[in-house]
Amino acid sequence: MTDVLQVRGAKKSYGSHQALKGVDLTVKPGSCFGLLGPNGAGKSTMMKLLTGIIDPDQGHIEVFGLNIRKELSAIHQLIGYVPQDITLYEKLSGKQNLTFFGRMHGIRGTELKKRIAEVLEAVGLTERAGDEVASYSGGMKRRINIAAALLHRPKLVIMDEPTVGIDPQSRNHIFEMIRKLQRDGVTILYSTHYMEEVEALCDEVAIIDHGRIVSQGGLRELLELHAVKAVYAEAAGVSEPPVVDGIVKATQEGKGWVLECDHPLSVLSALSAKWAREGVTVKALELMQPTLDSVFLKLTGTTLRD
Repeated sequence: MTDVLQVRGAKKSYGSHQALKGVDLTVKPGSCFGLLGPNGAGKSTMMKLLTGIIDPDQGHIEVFGLNIRKELSAIHQLIGYVPQDITLYEKLSGKQNLTFFGRMHGIRGTELKKRIAEVLEAVGLTERAGDEVASYSGGMKRRINIAAALLHRPKLVIMDEPTVGIDPQSRNHIFEMIRKLQRDGVTILYSTHYMEEVEALCDEVAIIDHGRIVSQGGLRELLELHAVKAVYAEAAGVSEPPVVDGIVKATQEGKGWVLECDHPLSVLSALSAKWAREGVTVKALELMQPTLDSVFLKLTGTTLRD
């Protein structure tokens, strides 16, 4: 089966600033693929390359097997793009905005009316369709922006930071919409600097930092390969880091300790037995769930920067 995206050696500079430094990406059909990185890492530049808004300085990009330099018009029929910045006409209603964008895609007449009704329902804004976009909340504007990208039934939806600055209700609505799109066979490319969003939505992920992909693969695979294994331990009267065989590093966190180790179950068992012998009152002793935060820290040496 043809990959949805194939990117090889993509480079892009703005003057002396090299935004992308030879990026390779592969996105499989039907996945929700997360592009995770801090602001300024190169995510938006990558998204603009994939939609043909800008050209790479070097590299090869294919979308559904089509060369983006030679077959961009055909690619545009297959993709929907949700940019980071809201691209709506504030003085027009939500429905009028969708009519405009639908016509830009060549949709007319009864088919356009049908598609507008469908996407309005999908984003939960049917009742506000006749109101000026200027009266919408930030979350509602984001949702109409997404609706515009879905009008032509794209096979790939590219979303660049679609939840920045929105309310929790709109965020949850967008999440549910993404899950439904994926169930319907649509591939999602989701750019974000929020790790919890990738963990909630994505089955594949690429971590980008300073214009380079530092790791790519299945979410579970990355967690297993790179996440820090640790035990959290907290006990009454214990002010020094616990000592048992197997602890690689102890870091104080709150009133307890994060104990990094290669074999967390052994450390947990040994520490439990030690504290039981000593009559220590245990407040917490548990395995820590592997997180993308620890993966990012291990791969880049820093926490994810806003």
